[in-house]
Amino acid sequence: MDEPFARRLTGVAGIAAAVAFIVEVPLYFIYSGPPPDANVLGRLLIGIVALACLVVFVTALRELVRRVAPAYEWAGSIACSAGLVYATITLVSSGLEAGAVIATDHPIDPTITVSGTYILYGSISRLMLALFLTAAGFVVSRTHLLPRWTGRSAYVLAGINLAFVPSLFFGNTPAHFYAANGWGTTALMGAMLSYWLLAFGISTYRSGTRPARKSPRAVTGTG
Repeated sequence: MDEPFARRLTGVAGIAAAVAFIVEVPLYFIYSGPPPDANVLGRLLIGIVALACLVVFVTALRELVRRVAPAYEWAGSIACSAGLVYATITLVSSGLEAGAVIATDHPIDPTITVSGTYILYGSISRLMLALFLTAAGFVVSRTHLLPRWTGRSAYVLAGINLAFVPSLFFGNTPAHFYAANGWGTTALMGAMLSYWLLAFGISTYRSGTRPARKSPRAVTGTG
């Protein structure tokens, strides 16, 4: 895999994941009570596709860092590992929700009923995303892999995710902003990640259409 292809693959995967997440999030707000099974299973299916694209995105990003700045491959590996853990946690949560819906003969709201997902979607996911974003921001900032705003925005979003880690102490009412499964902790953070991924993916894809410029600092890790 050469550098231009790694950039394009990272960009396409990020854009695909972002689009799927953007379509998924509004489906959580269509119904005020327990949603029909079709709504729950549909949004979970879209989310699973998004997470598959995210796996490709973080893996390709690590390969891109290895190609452009080998000295920072360790940071790329941290970003990749944290992204894979986040995807795995969310896939497990999706499986628990889908199983509960399939096994029940009446509509339920799995965001409330399936208690095992409270901190999987909430505090645990927020911490893993903060780690991924911090590592990604560090790599981009130190290697000049992408425009400066991509690294800075990753740091900002990482800080916001960290702010939601203590939400597990604030109940389990989805309508509350700051709760273990609150709309701020889950849906808002998911939406913010979606649009960051979209912008990051577009920037990375566009960078693959022109020759990459490597600074000595990016290659050697000095500075």
